[in-house]
Amino acid sequence: MTGAGKDPLSFSETALGWTLMKAIAVGLLFLIALNGRAQQPVLPIADQEPFRISMNVDLVLLEATVRDRNGRVATALLEKDFEVYEDGARQSIRLFRHEDVPVRVGLVVDHSGSMRGKIAEVVAGARSFVKFSNPEDEMFVVNFNENVSLGSSGALRFTNRSDELEYAISNSPTTGKTALYDAITKALERLQAGKKDKKVLIVISDGGDNASKQTLPELLKLAEQSGALIYTIGVFDEADPDRNPGVLRRFARTTGGEAFLPKELSEVVAICEEIAREIRSQYTIGYFSSKPGPIGSRHSIRVKAKEADGKKLIVRTRAGYITGAEAHK
Repeated sequence: MTGAGKDPLSFSETALGWTLMKAIAVGLLFLIALNGRAQQPVLPIADQEPFRISMNVDLVLLEATVRDRNGRVATALLEKDFEVYEDGARQSIRLFRHEDVPVRVGLVVDHSGSMRGKIAEVVAGARSFVKFSNPEDEMFVVNFNENVSLGSSGALRFTNRSDELEYAISNSPTTGKTALYDAITKALERLQAGKKDKKVLIVISDGGDNASKQTLPELLKLAEQSGALIYTIGVFDEADPDRNPGVLRRFARTTGGEAFLPKELSEVVAICEEIAREIRSQYTIGYFSSKPGPIGSRHSIRVKAKEADGKKLIVRTRAGYITGAEAHK
């Protein structure tokens, strides 16, 4: 019962009273907290460290071919069997894969006058390469003499059909000078248009160049930045004044591919088969650089591997990379 002369409080009025009391209590706690913070030294705005999150997302990817001392491909290695060094400092492997993944492949074929009479063997080599490649590979052809052009078949898309590649190679005359550097530049650009992460060029030429606008140092840098493996096949006669096997070796060594200098033209078919098999048995290794350095800085790479019994193996991969290029691969 309520007291005489007083109206009873409604439910809404009681709730309002509790709300006001809670608000006052929260306010007092806030003032106490502020008082505690005020006793601590506060840095001027200019001296405070701004809040930020920074992450290096440039994963350095390597495609590594591993062989024993007898030249046999090592196919049963584990991540623990590898060591990766950048500029002499060991790196932590963050990605390791050993599987037959589809690749995008550019066949760069010399059609200068010195190749007259040799194209048939090149076509046969292309057929062999397709036969032993992954059925999901994406391939294209770049033909060149003093001019550079995509093969007429497959110019608008990639293919893995040997008949289309054969037509693309055969349907171009063998005459004129040699713009090798411009052709490889065009092929590296074309590689970026494919859907596959792994990229390969097979260059069939005498290694000479007498018609390119692109320079060799510029092209070597571009090849290193691309992340592509470049295999070269030197097709020339000993009396050929334009032959330059040294250039073919440099492209291969820089990118982790291999240079082949057959003594007989008939060896081209077997070489193309060997390249196809090697691509399908490589190890993919990735790491984040412990000291990436400023954009544009170059870093050397060395990879070591050993068998379970401790025997050292021979590893071939690219010689280095340029900081900032990895994100554009």
